[in-house]
Amino acid sequence: MTEQPQPFRDPQLPFAKRVDDLLQRLTLDERIAMLHQFAPAVDRLGLGAFRTGQEALHGVAWMGPATVFPQAVGLGATWNGELVRRVGEAVGNEVRAKRAQDDRVGLNVWAPTVNLLRNPLWGRGEEGYSEDAGLTSAIAVAYTRGLRGDHPLYWRTAPVLKHWLAHNNETDRDTSSSSVRPRVLHEYDLKAFRDAVQAGAVAGVMPAYNLVNGRPNHVSPHLSQQLRAWTDRSLVVCSDAGAPSNLVDSEHYFDTHEEATAASLRAGVDSFTDHGQDSGIMTGRIRGALEQGLLDEHDIDTAVRRLLELRFSLGEFDPEDDPYANTTDFDTEEHRALALEAAEQAVVLLKNDGLLPIDPDAGHTVAVVGLLADACKLDWYSGTLIHRSTPLDGLRERFGAERVEHAEGVDLVRLKCADGWLRIPEAEPQTEAPRGAEGALDPALLAGRTDLPPLTCGETPSELALVDWGNGLITLREPDGRYLSVAEDGFVRASADEPGGWIVQETFRWEAVEGHAGGHRLLHVGTGRYVSVAADGVKVAAPGEEVSGSAALGTVFEMEVTERGEDAVARAAAAADVVIVVAGNDPHINGRETEDRTTLDLPAQQERLWRAAHAANPRAVLAVTSAYPYALTDAAATLPALLWTAHGGQAAGTALARVLAGDVSPAGRLPQTWYTSDAELPGLLDYDIIGSRQTYLYYEGAPLYPFGHGLSYGEFAYSALNAEREGDLVRVSLTVTNTGSVAADEVPQLYVRAVAPSVVRPLRQLAGHRRLHLAPGAVERIDFLVPFTDLGHWDVAHGRWTVDPGAYEIQAGASSADIRLVTVVEIDGEPSGPRPVLVRGLEAADYDEQLGTEIVDRTKTDGDAVTAVDERNELLYRRCGFGAGVRGAEVLASGEGAVLLTAGGTTVTVPVAATEGPYDYRTVQAALNASGTGDLRITLRGTVRLARIAFTGDSE
Repeated sequence: MTEQPQPFRDPQLPFAKRVDDLLQRLTLDERIAMLHQFAPAVDRLGLGAFRTGQEALHGVAWMGPATVFPQAVGLGATWNGELVRRVGEAVGNEVRAKRAQDDRVGLNVWAPTVNLLRNPLWGRGEEGYSEDAGLTSAIAVAYTRGLRGDHPLYWRTAPVLKHWLAHNNETDRDTSSSSVRPRVLHEYDLKAFRDAVQAGAVAGVMPAYNLVNGRPNHVSPHLSQQLRAWTDRSLVVCSDAGAPSNLVDSEHYFDTHEEATAASLRAGVDSFTDHGQDSGIMTGRIRGALEQGLLDEHDIDTAVRRLLELRFSLGEFDPEDDPYANTTDFDTEEHRALALEAAEQAVVLLKNDGLLPIDPDAGHTVAVVGLLADACKLDWYSGTLIHRSTPLDGLRERFGAERVEHAEGVDLVRLKCADGWLRIPEAEPQTEAPRGAEGALDPALLAGRTDLPPLTCGETPSELALVDWGNGLITLREPDGRYLSVAEDGFVRASADEPGGWIVQETFRWEAVEGHAGGHRLLHVGTGRYVSVAADGVKVAAPGEEVSGSAALGTVFEMEVTERGEDAVARAAAAADVVIVVAGNDPHINGRETEDRTTLDLPAQQERLWRAAHAANPRAVLAVTSAYPYALTDAAATLPALLWTAHGGQAAGTALARVLAGDVSPAGRLPQTWYTSDAELPGLLDYDIIGSRQTYLYYEGAPLYPFGHGLSYGEFAYSALNAEREGDLVRVSLTVTNTGSVAADEVPQLYVRAVAPSVVRPLRQLAGHRRLHLAPGAVERIDFLVPFTDLGHWDVAHGRWTVDPGAYEIQAGASSADIRLVTVVEIDGEPSGPRPVLVRGLEAADYDEQLGTEIVDRTKTDGDAVTAVDERNELLYRRCGFGAGVRGAEVLASGEGAVLLTAGGTTVTVPVAATEGPYDYRTVQAALNASGTGDLRITLRGTVRLARIAFTGDSE
């Protein structure tokens, strides 16, 4: 007689029944253990170990060699969902292939990042897709569908969206609070997550480190009220690394870790990423919360159920039925070709006065110069390169090495101190693999090299290549070799292939010494200590250690410049017919996770390089390779051609060369606005895109380059725009014709605008886009289906999504500022009417406009309140319906001070006596006379936190 399998092992049963069976077989301790990122095996049931979290933002990251695709912002610049879906599929297959060889590789992938690129100074802008929620969600849907696969039951990988919610600053990221008004929340920040989740290829989300409206994201009520209301599918919420502990340690939101852990679990967090692979601390906190009655077993079972459903969907219990179990696609010809295609499609032509393309058959010589001319930069979430193509490589291959000049543009320097010249001892040929090549569950723990001799001082100087990356940060390296770096033993060595690591050990500051003409000290940024010369080598002084007489101050150096970078660039440019200046950033310096940018300006050294190149040869192209926008106002006015691409992965150089040569007509489009200067930006912590007029949606100035901008070598005509209502949709059609002489891609963009809105609405908002490839003379008729609801907004007056009746422009064009065709549709319906304040009262956060206030948490579990951050403050609520008249108001507030209510030309002061803490709300009544429809203005005094106001009418 054949033994029947345990029900949870029976693939004929639905997942829900199998999960029920397995859940009841697990002991309480086994269930608790599953709530940590590193869940141990349960040998008695034959369950293997499982971990949440495998980084896969633009390729398999942290686990050694993999195909490296363009950065996420570069994928966003393709405006091509079909391409990005194929990238996601390739990445998912490589995750599976690497998993078969290395069980450290996880199938629960933490990607993509759907935080919106609201402010270009955000350090992690490279990880997002766009400043527009619709484009972000479209690209995210494509990527997650590729990662997930198309099998109805089993998933290739299980994508988790990052980072929930309203997270756009690295400065104080674990303690700062994003003040997000309801309209911005519903129309902007939630939208990017919502559309991706509803598309059905998302397995969960990761909460961000920050707080929103005074409440940490890891205890956000929106996890249950919004996220899990969007789908019937189980979603897993994985904490960000260390964030559970932050609730007590840095945010001080809870007094004990047991309270914090219980609160986050009850709010919806299922998997705790904390204390690395040591699960004992977090599981101990969960047991403590149980013992204190802060949790019950149902709370634990709810989270474990979601995690088990995830594991079942990944085929863990059905290896013979899992269609992805035997995937071997890794570094295939198809993946390499796709990496090149993605890099080509990500290139954005910003300006072209006819210099481009450069005909490879015309015999031109080309100079490629600049700090990134021979670089293929990686970021924190990249895999290890198997293949590598720099702009220099690509141009030599395409134009012929004999026709390509090169100058990097570094300053060549020597450093001298009292003990002699700084020198790099000769070392044996490299035997160690590049840092991270072997893979690491936590690359932040990778150590620097100590097998090479430290620097010394002596009679013979070593020439060093100096790069000033801006903001006072420099790197030093051998002219054709390794960067100076500091390992754990404190010695300075020429040991790093590139700057990198969680704490970069390859950056320094060159600080002038007062009273010492030409004297400088070299501050090592990673340790915060000065470089000093000691008998056993050059090192940074450990705290309290005396090195060369002074641990605190370090050695004084003088610098001798043997060649200025701009001189070398000018020579190369003058010797060529065309010069390509490749500028940009190193993704580990001045703008990355943990570090926001301070300016949009191109670093001064790179500014000097393009000016020197142009002075020597006016046929100069600036190719910017960067993770974010720059304010290139002078360059745009001076140079005949500019391009931008994000760091393009392994095929970046080949892709750029093919675009420059005209093999590919560029058709990337900017996924975010490029501003003219820092003065155009609001504060980094200002999340109110409506009030401060941020992004292309509300920005009223003239940007350097607008959202959606990108030129082509081709020419296209738009015609026959038509829009008509079809039930709950607006069908929009238009014709695009290639009127030029080259085959090329075009990206027609569809925008909508409310003609006479009742509230502040976007100047225009992306409603659709399509990337087309058209041969010369080809004509294509394209359709867009715009959901009726996409014309609406969050109506704070009535607490609902509303589509106002009236006229809406449908605009078609090549960018948000290059609108070619406009038509109008009329939407019928009843207007919303005045705020029903007598019926609904007034939530303080539901204002129309504000000045000098911020939104805070009403309680630790739910609700918003508003408090003043400036003595000059005001809240404005338009069109309040007071009816036949009100005679009183009831103010719900905490703190101490006063609430000033102004309606109908009369101001009433409502004193608020001191309450017992910020969450101790009291109701205070006051007389208020108002009638009809009018505005209400509120001013807050003292520490008052205003939650809501109710009104009493004359009939009550």
